[in-house]
Amino acid sequence: MRKRLALAAMVIAAATAWPAISQRPVPPPPSLPQPAVAASATPVEPASTTPQLTAPDVATWLDGFVPATIKQGKIAGVQVVVVKDGQILVKKGYGYADVATKRPMDPDRTTVRIGSTSKLFTWTAVMQLVEQGKIDLNADVNRYLDFKIPARAGRAITMNDLMRHRGGFEEGLRDVLESDPKRLQTNETYLKEHLRPRLFPAGAVPAYSNYGTSLAGYIVERVSGEPFDTYVERHIFAPLHMAHTTFRQPLPARFAADASKGYMQDNVPPNAFELVTTAPAGSVSATGADMANFMIAHLQDGRFDNAQILRPETARLMHTPAVPAQPGFDALAHGFFHGHRNGQLVIGHGGDTVVFHTDMNLLPESGVGIFVNFNSRGENGAVYGARDRLFDLFMDRYFPAAQAKDPPAIASAAEHARAIAGRYESSRRIESGFLGLFYLLQQDVVTANDDGTISLASIEDRKFREIAPGLWRELGGTRQLQVTTADGRRTIADSSNPTAVLQAVSLARNALLNQIVAGLSLLVLFATLFIWPVRAWLRRTYKLPATATGRAALVQTLARAAAAGDIVYLLGWYTTLAPILQNKLDVYNGGMDGWIRMMQVAAILPLAGAVIGLWNVWLTFRTGGRTRGARARSVLLAGALIGIPWFAWMGSLINFNLNY
Repeated sequence: MRKRLALAAMVIAAATAWPAISQRPVPPPPSLPQPAVAASATPVEPASTTPQLTAPDVATWLDGFVPATIKQGKIAGVQVVVVKDGQILVKKGYGYADVATKRPMDPDRTTVRIGSTSKLFTWTAVMQLVEQGKIDLNADVNRYLDFKIPARAGRAITMNDLMRHRGGFEEGLRDVLESDPKRLQTNETYLKEHLRPRLFPAGAVPAYSNYGTSLAGYIVERVSGEPFDTYVERHIFAPLHMAHTTFRQPLPARFAADASKGYMQDNVPPNAFELVTTAPAGSVSATGADMANFMIAHLQDGRFDNAQILRPETARLMHTPAVPAQPGFDALAHGFFHGHRNGQLVIGHGGDTVVFHTDMNLLPESGVGIFVNFNSRGENGAVYGARDRLFDLFMDRYFPAAQAKDPPAIASAAEHARAIAGRYESSRRIESGFLGLFYLLQQDVVTANDDGTISLASIEDRKFREIAPGLWRELGGTRQLQVTTADGRRTIADSSNPTAVLQAVSLARNALLNQIVAGLSLLVLFATLFIWPVRAWLRRTYKLPATATGRAALVQTLARAAAAGDIVYLLGWYTTLAPILQNKLDVYNGGMDGWIRMMQVAAILPLAGAVIGLWNVWLTFRTGGRTRGARARSVLLAGALIGIPWFAWMGSLINFNLNY
């Protein structure tokens, strides 16, 4: 379930990612499309003779790693491109772009969907307009819009906030991913009709947002006076000779024949072409060779051959965090993920759709870049481990670092571990729509270990030791957690994920509590419905007297009927949510509004049931001659009839919001 929840949060991102300096869908809900940012690679002892980063060595290493990996993971195809010192060092394709026809992955011709890596083109366009004086990074974005983004807590959103994913927007899924071109909305329409609720004041808390990036793309369109697709084609793709790259959807005819198909895994039919409504955040189709040109331009301060897409000072600004991160923590520069791996500065971005998975990392100080794209999710989500492993091994092979020594724990570590143990939710989430149920259940757990360390459920097989007040470091590694207070809540920041933080949940939002409430309530409801006809049969067979008469009997019957109504209500919501569990995210569009509205109105069933349950308890205790067993059963049933609307309320099922 965690993997599925993560996939939905990934796709919401329309290509969010978690790889090394990138994102990988936060675990994508059912991953709702979370960026995902991979854990820092554990440093290794430098070899006595580190392999040289040469074309023959990289090609041999890739040939040894990739084919076996994709075969084992049931991944159809991969493209890998490595650049160095302004030139393509290696470009390789493995497997198939089309399994049925055995069309190979060709990094020169085969276009792949790069998901959220597309954002870097949008941010590059923004920086071009910044250097022209047409966009002020610190101005209220409403200056450039023809609709209004309301301020929250008196703080307007700036472009810098959008580039750092600190606009405070709630996540969203409705109309984000389509398979039918007839239903595909324009970016402008989507932004205006799906204004995302705000969870936080601008600048306060990181919360990865495709809406925010798409808003920046619309600003590029308005400020430049050109359609967004046209602007990027003229000012980025053309000067970089990226003739096989486009934001346009559906694919223009000249691209369609060379497009890779996308697969859940290589032994099943391909998925339909994924249409991303938030286009500036995730709709690019590109070849590996074209992406090499883009990497080279950013590694050379905006220069590619004789073209200069950014002035050197603008490119360096783009690669630098607007707000410096604390030592050892990744940050967001002006659109790029910014951090260190094995002592090397790494900037980049990852991306995921449902089926395509990308990672692009640049080492500016070494003039090296690596781009990888997988066209399949693989068996049991094998692509995520394969993608992280490839970059980790690349860094360990060509840029090894000495084994880090574990600093000692502070004296109060065990006490602090117990204090912060509990459940946490990601700042990147949905609260106001019915998909908030997934985020309610998708909480992380901090455990205080007997040795004074802590563990996170989302980071398996790792422990963290407190080395300074509030600062926890991975044993045997460099990953760190910072415990602070933000927006009035205890917050945990992960050094390898600058796109979101974990926030302590209240008792009411505790996932375990809500699961227990829902589980016990369902148990009682099903038991009631099972026992009801059995007791009726026993009374008829053995001619037993009725246990209740008159109004008490009527209300008792209504309470049992309410139990049936609650189960029907929950089955209705299961039907509504089932497509997410099946990775069919394109069904969440305006066509579902009627059904969702009916389910929202159907909340009258559990609410009325709770009232009837309490009424039944009152009459049972008030009526003489009722046994202790009857009274206990009435209390249990009332508790269950109250538990279901409680769970529905906490899971955001009870609301009239269609902007989910």
